[in-house]
Amino acid sequence: MKFISWNIDSLNAGLTATSPRGQMTFGVLENLASMKPDVLALQETKLKETGPTKKHLEILGNLFPEYKIVWRSSCEPARKGYAGTMFIYKEEYAPVVEQPEILAPTTMDCEGRIITLEFDNFYLTQVYTPNAGDGLRRLEDRGLWDDKYREYLHTLDANKPVIACGDYNVAHKEIDLKNPNSNRQSPGFTIEERNKFTELLDAGFTDTFRYKHGDVPERYTWWAQRSKTSKINNSGWRIDYWLVSNRIADKVEVSDMIDSGARQDHTPIILEINI
Repeated sequence: MKFISWNIDSLNAGLTATSPRGQMTFGVLENLASMKPDVLALQETKLKETGPTKKHLEILGNLFPEYKIVWRSSCEPARKGYAGTMFIYKEEYAPVVEQPEILAPTTMDCEGRIITLEFDNFYLTQVYTPNAGDGLRRLEDRGLWDDKYREYLHTLDANKPVIACGDYNVAHKEIDLKNPNSNRQSPGFTIEERNKFTELLDAGFTDTFRYKHGDVPERYTWWAQRSKTSKINNSGWRIDYWLVSNRIADKVEVSDMIDSGARQDHTPIILEINI
């Protein structure tokens, strides 16, 4: 099966914006559609609580005919038009759709951050992990989220193997970002966040990119938009992952990034697995 995950940073902008960035985003979507994934996972959709509009669904239907769409948006008391996730999967499948609450702190359970698809012999789940925030103001809550999320995956894994993807908002090791020394107190590279990701892997999960590629350097999934040269200079971070239960790691055939051209921010990641 072929799975793709991507933090799209606003589905509406990607589908309807006429700006150069919007057009680049739509071009990436067209490329992903041409790859005919079994499932596409999207994070940071930023949709209204009511979900995709009729226009959104029409465009997605043209891009992904014979696919079904499930989504989860931020709802009160969380901020509107914030976070959000979506799965687009081939209609030949009939997974059970779950939108779990993990007893996360503050409004995190209301921010549309997790959707899970239960297939006959595995779970496919995606996450948009909360950012620790400017000045690390949300770092403590982020740590509590990480604990609850790890417990959630462990519960799934006790039932059947797990394939997990998304924007985890953490560069796990120094090799996973261009400038580790200047970012040790930056959100996504604090020792607290990195240790929590280690705990997640130690709970029985494999980072499939490292499993397939080893310690290959300078392979990233995100380049800051605020710096016009971040992608040109490949000054990036690897913060998007495909994880699998350890017992199915040997079934992974491909785990890699998909080229998104000049578009900065996140690039899609692909997993091909014989399952």
